[in-house]
Amino acid sequence: MRLGRVASPDGVAFVSIEGDPTDASAATAKEIAEHPFGNPTFTGRSWPLADVRLLAPILATKVIAIGKNYAAHAAEMGGEAPAEPVIFLKPNTSIVGPGAPIVLPPSSSQVDYEGELAVVIGRPCKDVPAAKALDVVLGYTVANDVTARDQQRADGQWTRAKGYDSFCPLGPWIETSLDPSELDIETTLDGEVVQRSSTSLLLHDVPAMIEWVSRVMTLLPGDVILTGTPEGVGPLRAGSSVSVTVGGIGTLTNPVVAKQ
Repeated sequence: MRLGRVASPDGVAFVSIEGDPTDASAATAKEIAEHPFGNPTFTGRSWPLADVRLLAPILATKVIAIGKNYAAHAAEMGGEAPAEPVIFLKPNTSIVGPGAPIVLPPSSSQVDYEGELAVVIGRPCKDVPAAKALDVVLGYTVANDVTARDQQRADGQWTRAKGYDSFCPLGPWIETSLDPSELDIETTLDGEVVQRSSTSLLLHDVPAMIEWVSRVMTLLPGDVILTGTPEGVGPLRAGSSVSVTVGGIGTLTNPVVAKQ
């Protein structure tokens, strides 16, 4: 199932997107009653995808991110990859959807893109063994872990650098039937490819990440785990457009603007 969240003529709703979503005139958004977890039921209302606006596909209570999870990215950041996962949090207020602007704060002179696969949790869980980790997953979406790189270096911890409003674009939808072990990831900036890799190169795979994170904190339905970015990160500029594509899911595109 392809799950989304939309602003429709009748309000905001979770939906199942049916048909080819790359052709908005041929795809349909079917309204889900209440929430998309478990076995969703439908209200009977639907809209052509062309008549609704895609929002961030989930409302997370928290976003947990994995740092330096590709060896080549760790190297470009100036060090070796850590032996164990390094986790940090982004506030849920950093989440925006497809087409929403990434807002560059005036306090930073270098804001970078970081294209990633994101995991969406489907049920409450704690201390999940890796062998059963995929059982707690609702599905997968595309993320951009936007980072104020100068502030990340200056602060020595990453909360400010990762936490600005609009610094966690998610979308365009959630794919529930997907093998996350070998997906292509590509980021383009103004049409130029700047990142290209595969989740097969993750140092800690999705089950290992879920096991690690759930030892630390309870995961709730809708929580998002960002799996890490490959090499090729670089700065954003006002007026640019950045797109992240993950194979089997789709493309997340956001314009970049300076804060007024």
